[in-house]
Amino acid sequence: MTRNVDVLVAGGGGFIGGHLVADLLKQGLTVRSVDIKPMDEWYQVHEGVENVVADLSLRENAFAQTDGAGEVYMLAADMGGMGFIENNKALCMLTVNTSTHMLEAAKAAEVERYFYSSSACVYNGSKQTDPNITALKEEDAYPADPEDGYGWEKLFSERMARHFLEDYGLQTRVARYHNVYGPEGTWTGGREKAPAATCRKIAEAVISGKHEIDIWGDGEQTRSFMYVDDCVKGSQMFLKGDSPLPVNLGSSELISINDLYSMVEGFAGITCKRNYQLDAPQGVRGRNSDNTLIKEIYGWEPSVSLLEGMEKTYAWVYDQVKAARA
Repeated sequence: MTRNVDVLVAGGGGFIGGHLVADLLKQGLTVRSVDIKPMDEWYQVHEGVENVVADLSLRENAFAQTDGAGEVYMLAADMGGMGFIENNKALCMLTVNTSTHMLEAAKAAEVERYFYSSSACVYNGSKQTDPNITALKEEDAYPADPEDGYGWEKLFSERMARHFLEDYGLQTRVARYHNVYGPEGTWTGGREKAPAATCRKIAEAVISGKHEIDIWGDGEQTRSFMYVDDCVKGSQMFLKGDSPLPVNLGSSELISINDLYSMVEGFAGITCKRNYQLDAPQGVRGRNSDNTLIKEIYGWEPSVSLLEGMEKTYAWVYDQVKAARA
């Protein structure tokens, strides 16, 4: 099989994809970065990369772009924060077309390794009803009751990756991402996740002088959030590793949304009046990553503290908000 590129990043125009491509370039690898978005909507466009705009949900495109690639990172998906995935269930499930065609293409191209980015949304909802949640182990995905729409597509596709390994020998690796955040991500428009939304609201309050914000739910729901640098490092570790098991890739540092707002208020030096929107989408009451298995297999877990990561993210989002208002 002729190789003309070391790595294909499907979804390379997205938030995580852009950071991953940058890191692969630093290692001297040749990269093909593919995304459905027009190039001017990519989060990062790197020089020295084969950048391609293509819809990988179409079988012919998936095969054409995977041809000649040594390794594949499959990050392409329709996704966003809780507001987006609760209101776009069919759209999220249609990502199964991309997931299916990319696996078929990787098999046909005989790629050496295939990484699939699954999600903590695969976990059984009945195990996430308490803000003081017991961290989720990998086996807690079953019996299956994932997030409707987005979670079901992720759970189905990670099992499909497993069966491509078992039946065809395709070396698939699967990570369950837990709430990735950081600079160069979505910070407005409805697809942003809680860390970026929090930073944007506080930045808007600082710049406008109106110290009043809306919070979805009562703010007592809890999550853990993983800084993007840890996500990029962990994804590559998984791809190179020997374990085919779906493994959590997330921080185990649990925080409530209220405390997340307080943290960012501290960066900004303000305190805001909080208006709680109890009828807004808020997802499960609690979700955290149990990192026992990742430490057993890889001897590593995400380590960038939430305080450090959020301070960097707030500084970046503040600049975006200010520039948008200039």
